[in-house]
Amino acid sequence: MTSTHFAFTRRQALIGLGATTALATAGCRTMAPAASLPGGAMSLDAVLEKVAYNLLTHEPERATSLGVDTGAYAGLRSKLEDQSIGGQRAYAATLAKDLAVVSAIDVSGADDATRTSVEVVKSAYSTALDGFALPYGDVAVGSWRNAPYVVIQNVGTYLDMPRFMDSSHPIADEADAEAFVNRIEAMPAAIDGELERIGQARAMGVVPPDFLLDKAIAQMERTITDAAKGEPYTSSLTSSLTEAGLPGGWAGRVEDATKTGVLPALQRQLAELQAQRAVATPAPGMSARPKGDEWYDWGLRASTTTRLTPDEVHNQGLRELESLHARMDPILREIGYTKGSVGQRMQGLSADPRYKFAEGDPGRAEIMAFINDRIAWIRGEMPRAFNTLVDPNLEVRRLPLAEEPGAPGAYGGAGSKDGTIPGRMWINLGTTDLHRKYDLADLTFHETIPGHVWEGEYSNRLPLIRSILAFNAFSEGWALYGEQLADELGAYDEFKVGRLGYLQSLAFRACRMVVDTGLHAKGWSRERAVNFFVERNGSKRAEVESEVDRYCSWPGQACGYKLGHSEIVRQRARAQSELGSAYDFKAFNDAVVLGGNAPMDVMTQNVGRYIAEVRG
Repeated sequence: MTSTHFAFTRRQALIGLGATTALATAGCRTMAPAASLPGGAMSLDAVLEKVAYNLLTHEPERATSLGVDTGAYAGLRSKLEDQSIGGQRAYAATLAKDLAVVSAIDVSGADDATRTSVEVVKSAYSTALDGFALPYGDVAVGSWRNAPYVVIQNVGTYLDMPRFMDSSHPIADEADAEAFVNRIEAMPAAIDGELERIGQARAMGVVPPDFLLDKAIAQMERTITDAAKGEPYTSSLTSSLTEAGLPGGWAGRVEDATKTGVLPALQRQLAELQAQRAVATPAPGMSARPKGDEWYDWGLRASTTTRLTPDEVHNQGLRELESLHARMDPILREIGYTKGSVGQRMQGLSADPRYKFAEGDPGRAEIMAFINDRIAWIRGEMPRAFNTLVDPNLEVRRLPLAEEPGAPGAYGGAGSKDGTIPGRMWINLGTTDLHRKYDLADLTFHETIPGHVWEGEYSNRLPLIRSILAFNAFSEGWALYGEQLADELGAYDEFKVGRLGYLQSLAFRACRMVVDTGLHAKGWSRERAVNFFVERNGSKRAEVESEVDRYCSWPGQACGYKLGHSEIVRQRARAQSELGSAYDFKAFNDAVVLGGNAPMDVMTQNVGRYIAEVRG
């Protein structure tokens, strides 16, 4: 990662740099004795660093993804998270201990950067501990994938490990290769840990919907077929060894570990999923599960970093949807779509062959070229939107084939903290019909620049604990704000149909607020949820069927996008109103992104400090 600082005026410097104190390095103040860790008083930086590595001890894969499993922590590269009931209890115990330490820090004399970091840790850990206190499910600490079902169509080691080992586990020397083997040999324990937890959940009456299990079972069967051949890990390692110029002796060990260890563990999980399928129902929402209302209340809070009720989220989604459709209507009329609702007209637009990609591999190649062209364009526009720039190491990759059926159209994120692993946009190319020429640019901006990859580059410059802890409402809200920035920078000035795709994207996120709460708090069926997208927003049925399934397995997560975006936009309007002529577009964007990934209330405080700094 590199950063480029362009020249700007003294007034811009006061505005922008005053807002970026969250990037300043905290001094070596010692903390109060009540907050000190064993070994005596420590600097605030040292405490936060220790807290970060305490977390990574429980999630060693994340240490690898960040590129910090080196030096004294190199041993993490050989390990996997303990997925067992006991392992999760130990994780919660570490969080509780470190929350007490961080809560005891006296930040009255700290700079804004340290104050923000402490606030972020306290919020993330408190929310996570509430999640661990629930009787079932998987808690994503400082991440977005909270799930009531530990293994399902888009959750589980059987899905995560092939992608992680192929794209994130480095192979530069023999130690890396040995660590690769160790991780494959550790997989059966991780898979059996998940098995223990989903078996316990079934004993409580917690069984996923039948349609999710059908997807998960089919994917698990494909994974088992591969494992019986010693794949995919053998070929992944062999390719990496060849690229690194290393001998291939480790590949045989990986193939043996896959066939004799991973394969039987997967078969045990499959048997449990089949047992669940035998008693499953089509009820999609958490309200149909034991303690489901309690789980959903927590999931919604974790994903939005607000205390909004399901009814409040549902109604806000309906209001925002109407507002966005009012903006889409005149554009549709201008291009000749005059009859029917906005949703019906967008369905007509989706069927227009002018905006479809070719089928099969020719269309896949066309999609990849389109994405790379839009990334090249938006890179060149960033000096118009930010005073402080980054230069992301970025690549676009197709999702693994086994993952595509249960995955969204795309997702993306920043690379490692040390820059060795690039930021990535993962694109679902199971069928080219998932994408249209009028909506793919917007999707690209969301996942890459100025969206997830761009924002993650700034977070990677913060202290380690801040690079680890991310909040769904900020992450996804910023990515939607990135879509807005692309529009404001002229992405659709010469292609008005593309602006329709952007507005439909925002409307799609408003629909998510309605549908997610409908599924989990209002008793909606899966079919009703799918039809709401198709009929009200003109969304593609093939896309939203997978989307709705995702909401069923990640309750609350879908609500964070538009809520986060709306709050960022609200804070921008606040800054414009309070600062008047002193408001600066680039400085505001700096204030939000340099403040780091944070809960909505902390982000609001960062904007308040930016406003106060400008006022002097």
